[in-house]
Amino acid sequence: MTNRQKNPLLYKIIRAIFYALFMIVYHPKIVNKAFIPKEGRAVLAGNHKHALDPILVDCCTNRTVHTLAKKELHDGAFGWLFRGVGTIPVDLHAAHNPAALDQSVEYLKNDCIINVSPEAKRNYTDQILLPFKYGAVVMAKRAQSSIIPYAITGEYRFRSRNLQIKYGEPLDVANLTVEEANTLLFNTIKELLLQEMNTQGSQPADKADVATVDEYMENQPADKADIDAGEEYIGE
Repeated sequence: MTNRQKNPLLYKIIRAIFYALFMIVYHPKIVNKAFIPKEGRAVLAGNHKHALDPILVDCCTNRTVHTLAKKELHDGAFGWLFRGVGTIPVDLHAAHNPAALDQSVEYLKNDCIINVSPEAKRNYTDQILLPFKYGAVVMAKRAQSSIIPYAITGEYRFRSRNLQIKYGEPLDVANLTVEEANTLLFNTIKELLLQEMNTQGSQPADKADVATVDEYMENQPADKADIDAGEEYIGE
């Protein structure tokens, strides 16, 4: 039994509080949330620009969302809270996180929803996206789950009214290799981001400055064991 299954009331109370606060403080726009299935398994994967991103994702559905979070949060003063709402701990200092991957796959096989950042950490650079790790596509393939891409744009400022999360159509990666699936996910999220940046009048990074999966693989060839281990997850 999962932590969130043990504490469904705690999760619902916390989400209700944060949903109300988000709507009052940030007034975010949620686009295409119908792509999140009302039942069954799914991996939600998108860019990671702010510490509040996971809460914004949680606000998009009435279903329980299991978010991968750094291990330090579980070990800290509020560890009981993160454990209680069912986040999955990830050791950011370890080369691999097989336990986190296995737990994610187990949740998915029980028709739960997982939220993960393929960038593996918050993006503080001028690049639209950081290179993607493999965990999101590995867990989706192992659990035979679709991946729902999303893009978060705008600012977490009081009454900014430009904060937005937009979901894309579900991606079926069952018949793709891990590399092909990761490239598809990267390009899909990048395209969602570029579309919204152009719509909002933001200045997207020059194409030459945008990190690509191919560039990442050229610089750091993926060992099959690394891919199988799914060494990514959410970051700082």
